[in-house]
Amino acid sequence: MTSATYIARSSAIASRVLAGETMVMSVADSTFFTLNEVASAIWRAADGVTPLDEIVARDVCPEFEVPEEEALTDAREFVRQLSTHGILRISDQPILPSAAAGLPGTS
Repeated sequence: MTSATYIARSSAIASRVLAGETMVMSVADSTFFTLNEVASAIWRAADGVTPLDEIVARDVCPEFEVPEEEALTDAREFVRQLSTHGILRISDQPILPSAAAGLPGTS
C-alpha cells in the first residue's frame, strides 16, 4: 500500500479562471499551463491537507464519471508534471497553509 499524497498550490504562481478553464503560470520559470475541467477540479482542491486519492474520489470520479483507479493514475501524473515546475507542492504529509506559502524555494 502506498502512502498518502498531499498537494498544495505554490505561492510562486499566477492563476486565473476563464471560461471554465484554469490558467496557471510559474513565476519561477514562466511555464504556462491551461488546465481542463478535471485538472481544474484537482487544482481547486489542492489545499495541502486533503489526500490526492480523496480529492479524486470526491471531486473527479462523481463529476466526470471516470473509474477511480484510472482517475488516480492520471491525477498523479498531472500533479507530478506541475510539481516539476514548482506550481504544485507534493508531500507524504499534510502541508500546512503557512508551510505551503513560506518554504524556501517556492518564491
